[in-house]
Amino acid sequence: MFVYYTSGTCSRQIIFEVDEENRLHHVKFIGGCSGNLQGVGKLVEGRKLDEVESLLSGIKCKNNTSCPDQLSKAITAYKKSLEENK
Repeated sequence: MFVYYTSGTCSRQIIFEVDEENRLHHVKFIGGCSGNLQGVGKLVEGRKLDEVESLLSGIKCKNNTSCPDQLSKAITAYKKSLEENK
């Protein structure tokens, strides 16, 4: 399980798991617009990290970011953490 602390959004955290094929699972946002963020979680379920990262990057809501954009940043942070642990 990976935990990412968001910045500039109503949600405070994003929690997710990644399988051995680099696919997202069990994406959960803490805080924010519950219905919309549950929808985002279901839409990205089972998708490849790179696909979700590029698809959601740059979506703006307020503060020049959004919850989907923060998920793309969380994926970037997750991939960076893997590199650091090598």
